[in-house]
Amino acid sequence: MATCPRCFGALTENHKCPRRSIISAMVDALSTVAVGSFLGGLIALIINEEAPTALVVAAAALGAVLASAVRQAIGRRP
Repeated sequence: MATCPRCFGALTENHKCPRRSIISAMVDALSTVAVGSFLGGLIALIINEEAPTALVVAAAALGAVLASAVRQAIGRRP
């Protein structure tokens, strides 16, 4: 499914972007990814205090992807 470049919503036949600035949408998306990344890395460090750097980075990337997917799944539909 195509995504609107302006509001990041699904592009359907009757798509109308909500009254929201692009800066606001980007800050919202980036903050979600940052929180997911932080939590993913933190969980890896809580489980194993001497975790290798590659494991922490991989966990942070997975956390960011999962947070973004959850945000899109439960997000508002215009």
